Amino acid sequence: MSKYIEYGLSKLFYNAKGRDAGLFTKTAAFTDFPKPTIDLECPEVGPSGSQLHKDHSADGAGRFPTLSWPAASPETKQFLLISEDPDAPLPKPIVHGIYMGIPPTVTSVSEDDLAQAAEAGVLESGFRYGKNRRGTVYIPCKPLLGHGPHRYFYTIVALGEPIDIATLSEFPTIEEVASEIEGKVIGWGEWIGVYEREWI
Repeated sequence: MSKYIEYGLSKLFYNAKGRDAGLFTKTAAFTDFPKPTIDLECPEVGPSGSQLHKDHSADGAGRFPTLSWPAASPETKQFLLISEDPDAPLPKPIVHGIYMGIPPTVTSVSEDDLAQAAEAGVLESGFRYGKNRRGTVYIPCKPLLGHGPHRYFYTIVALGEPIDIATLSEFPTIEEVASEIEGKVIGWGEWIGVYEREWI
């Protein structure tokens, strides 16, 4: 897309942001946990709300930011990780990544964990991944040029029961996952990175 067209679209839809009501944590699965209970951090970037580095964007290497959290409670059987952008000028947030089957012993996820394995839908780390907007493992942040800052929500979810992969499609959508984890959520944490592509 020509940057002039992209910039024009950005200005036309500049106020079409903030689809926070459509975020994963607003689904029925989180009714009993309306607020975060897990301290999710990104040491390489800073506290939640910090600016992502160019290296984390499609303008750079497109790396997944390294995230970390405390050791799981004994009740945790599995973790789930979701990445979304609610500031794109679309009716609902863009899904950048869905990662399932993260063992309860894991306390961090980095770019290395997202290497694709030979088996469809599986990563070398053993995690499974779901369907994002492009059908890839992860979409690096790339807001429309001139559309202002976009917030990228990274959400870790502790589950009291494992996700039943057999009930899901090969590359499950975020809606499928949200439905499957109802009654299984026992806590969650959120870290937000911010990125903007300015006209230079």
